Amino acid sequence: MITVIGVRFKKAGKIYYFSPDNLDIKKNTSVIVETARGVEIGECVIESKQIKEEDIVAPLKNVLRIATEDDLKKFEENKAKEKEAFSICVNKIEQHNLKMKLIDVEYTFDNNKVIFYFTADGRVDFRELVKDLASIFRTRIELRQIGVRDEAKMIGGLGSCGRAMCCSTFLGDFAPVSIKMAKEQNLSLNPTKISGICGRLMCCLNYEQDIYEKIRKELPKVQSIVNTPYGKGEVLSNSVVEENVKVKIKNKEGEDIIKKVSINDVEMISGSYEGSISENEINLDVENNNTEDVDMIKKLFKEE
Repeated sequence: MITVIGVRFKKAGKIYYFSPDNLDIKKNTSVIVETARGVEIGECVIESKQIKEEDIVAPLKNVLRIATEDDLKKFEENKAKEKEAFSICVNKIEQHNLKMKLIDVEYTFDNNKVIFYFTADGRVDFRELVKDLASIFRTRIELRQIGVRDEAKMIGGLGSCGRAMCCSTFLGDFAPVSIKMAKEQNLSLNPTKISGICGRLMCCLNYEQDIYEKIRKELPKVQSIVNTPYGKGEVLSNSVVEENVKVKIKNKEGEDIIKKVSINDVEMISGSYEGSISENEINLDVENNNTEDVDMIKKLFKEE
């Protein structure tokens, strides 16, 4: 076992492990650490704890020191310089007539490098732009192309739920999301309903997927014949959320009655369970949409 602390460099960013090096570092304390990019300032979000050595990405680097007032002042100065650098870079992009969108600028804590984050539809020849920026800032310049999900995470905003976007508030990493998840959660394959501000599938589709998969394995399909406490009957509809089925049963008088029964009280006689959605079912649902939606959904398919 080895002692580590968890450090985050950006809000809702990935957490990295460092050795506290015998320092008493409390949660929410700013620390100075050495990274692959150079010396950086970050925030301790996980206090000292023991973890297995195999869970560490070697080599484990030490915390250099707890951030001082001078360190914090320098950090704020860098933030001010980033705003100025952003404006300069935007002007240079326009001068070079490059088809790229600048998203963010970041100074490393030691000012050894300035990183410019941008989005673009394809590859961009920015060699001349780098030369211009290097002559202005007189330090190492890195232009890093990012995807639309990362753009949304950096900029932030409100999701369709009315709350601040998950990626910009607490999601450290993007989890894989697929059209299949939306289909298995009985959501309409309407791009405007299942995609986020970034134009890709909403991250929250992944939150309850494990539960949906578990319940669907126990959920009889419509037209299945099941045995219930009220007698044998045919399944008319089912609900993953309520974990029950509506069953048509004949009473003693021979009349059809409909009962809502928990899946825990249902025994399969003939038929099948919902289980996983097949690719053919998804493709069929996509093709049944209007032409405009089909094109948009196919774009979402590419993000799986």
